Amino acid sequence: MTSVMKWLGYIQPSYLPLPELVKFVFFANLSIVGMNVSLMWNSVGFYQVKRVTKFYSMLECNAYTKLHFLLFQIAKLCIIPVLCFLEILFDKVRYSRDTKLSIMLVLVGVAVCTVTDVSMNSQGLIAAIIAVWSTALQQHYVHHLQRKYSLGSFNLLGHTAPAQAVSLLIFGPFVDLWLTDKRVDTFDYTMVVTFFIVLSCIIAVGTNLSQFICIGRFTAVSFQVLGHMKTILVLTLGFFFFGKEGLNFHVALGMTIAVIGMIWYGNASSKPGGKERQVYIPISEKTQKHGILSSQSELDLKV
Repeated sequence: MTSVMKWLGYIQPSYLPLPELVKFVFFANLSIVGMNVSLMWNSVGFYQVKRVTKFYSMLECNAYTKLHFLLFQIAKLCIIPVLCFLEILFDKVRYSRDTKLSIMLVLVGVAVCTVTDVSMNSQGLIAAIIAVWSTALQQHYVHHLQRKYSLGSFNLLGHTAPAQAVSLLIFGPFVDLWLTDKRVDTFDYTMVVTFFIVLSCIIAVGTNLSQFICIGRFTAVSFQVLGHMKTILVLTLGFFFFGKEGLNFHVALGMTIAVIGMIWYGNASSKPGGKERQVYIPISEKTQKHGILSSQSELDLKV
């Protein structure tokens, strides 16, 4: 896909040092593996799944299916505080009281929506910690690279996507064999499975590009807050497609709290001082600038 975009002229020649590319690919790949392993090793409460619609009648579903979606949401809730810590530590970002409270309100709302019965083992805990920190570092690094090397979203995707694809194709099957004791080439790739794999890859291109655009235009924290709107949409669509079973009182309450928090965050972070990067000017520079301004003022008075 990046080759096609280069041919169409969307990706222009740009520069990204190899060490920076290697670090980004490492964080991004670790995030992918960490999230999937976390979903595999952690278990959550049982959720009732309604009869699948006629479009998916070829798939067999049990009445009760164990979903790992909730653990994934809990891990995503932890990403925002980690990203805030990284922005404060590396970017010297300062948050106002309203911005902090709005972020907390979003987290509370999403937690009310999604968090119920959760069990976690030691392996799953380690995987979740790796997933959270690697994802936060990868998303923070997106903003860092775009700002430092003046890279657009398409250009950054042109640098990182081929490197990620090659590295995952080389190391992915070995990691999968190590974690699951199963070889990917022995899986029964039916037409339905192949279709959804290809569809997933196509959607992933749009997901990565939208991530780079959003983080480049705003920040990684804003992207995560916006990303929780996806959870609200999933729950809402579930209500329309599968009935009232997935939308009870506490889910509706959590959705309302989260949406209010998102609106509050957008308003609070856009205000002066809501979320700003602190710039420290050395004393010598301050003195020099003050001297220049004083001299300029004297010239204005003489004139």
